[in-house]
Amino acid sequence: MNKNMKFTRRRFLATSITSLTALTFVPRHVLGGAGFTPPSEILTRAVIGTGGMGMGHVTSINTACKLLAVCDVDEKHLQNALKAGGPDVKGYKDFREVLERKDIDIVHVPTPPHWHALISIAAAKAGKDIWCEKPLSRTIAEGEAVKAAVAKYKRIFRLNTWFRFDGRLYGMEVPVKPIKKLILAGVFGWPLKITLGAKTGFDWKQNAWCGRTDLTPQPVPAGFDYNLWLGPAPLKPYHPHRVHGTFRGYWDYDGGGLGDMGQHYLDPVQYLLGKDEESPIHVEADSGPQDSDAVLPWRRVSLRYADGCEIVLDGENKDDSPFLSGPRGTLTKALESSIPNLIDKVADLPNPPPQLTDFVQAVKTRQKFALNEINGHRSCTLINLAKIAVQTGRPLRFNPKKQRFIDDARANALVEQPMRSPWKIKV
Repeated sequence: MNKNMKFTRRRFLATSITSLTALTFVPRHVLGGAGFTPPSEILTRAVIGTGGMGMGHVTSINTACKLLAVCDVDEKHLQNALKAGGPDVKGYKDFREVLERKDIDIVHVPTPPHWHALISIAAAKAGKDIWCEKPLSRTIAEGEAVKAAVAKYKRIFRLNTWFRFDGRLYGMEVPVKPIKKLILAGVFGWPLKITLGAKTGFDWKQNAWCGRTDLTPQPVPAGFDYNLWLGPAPLKPYHPHRVHGTFRGYWDYDGGGLGDMGQHYLDPVQYLLGKDEESPIHVEADSGPQDSDAVLPWRRVSLRYADGCEIVLDGENKDDSPFLSGPRGTLTKALESSIPNLIDKVADLPNPPPQLTDFVQAVKTRQKFALNEINGHRSCTLINLAKIAVQTGRPLRFNPKKQRFIDDARANALVEQPMRSPWKIKV
């Protein structure tokens, strides 16, 4: 061995100490294996609303982030969430106490929809990022306010529907991506008509979530803060059908099956049509008289854009139209089409622009998530337009830029509805 290569014990120790002193970064895999995440890099979260869908947020949604808090106005729901959440989780009945915690990064909002906007805006003001259930808002004006608050307080927002970028579109047996590739390539021509009905699974829950018109006042169960559950909604006597799962059948809190499942269906359709920055100009519903409180069945809704594209919602499941039709051909499920060899064409077509679909990455890099407050508000507007058309029972003209109806005071009153004191929208 060359004498210059010899290491004495003293020289070895000196060299090692110098190396350790210079070391400023230890790779994650050295510290704790490939899956190790330093505690300082782990995001934290809270779940506000721990009923049926809320328990999914507690146990299986965004579990890469550490759960620190759960909140519900129903003591039974709260205790179930605490049992499932683990020893580090603290329970609350008032969401405002959750938002006061400085150690929470992300707030999940799986409450009934009449709370989505208020809590999302409050979370944004408190410096939290937001994972909100669908629909984004109960009214168009509430959606506008959420969008403004997220921008003002520089937060990251995710809406909890994913079919524009993941999974199979309901009833179509294929993801959205190959359909988007075909549309971008002009395979079907333009404008396009998309029909959602029984063939695409749109009948699931559609007219099932209806309200009742025969409710009689009942005593409020112990451990349930009904007044806080109502929050901004009008004060009405308690009945079990008005709350929890069946709340969807009442206009004050949701919009029937359209409010429940509508954004799952309509957001990917909006993406397919490239309408993330616009809204329809005409909406019309075929419906019997609606109750002022309870959502009742409706038959059909048509939403038409300025360029002639149309979305048809078939509430009666009588429309035999294909999912998509254009001047050059049609498309049904599993890419069955009037155009020969359509499946062979897909592989050779360019992919649509990439989307950021990792919420944790979006939060850490401060980049917009694929389905955010902007395009999510637009697809929720489709739902709210349809709801207003069903409630008013007449054709409506809509100004997409002003987000208001043209010459229709009754319809515009449903765009921006008053809230029960002391609750109000303030960005």
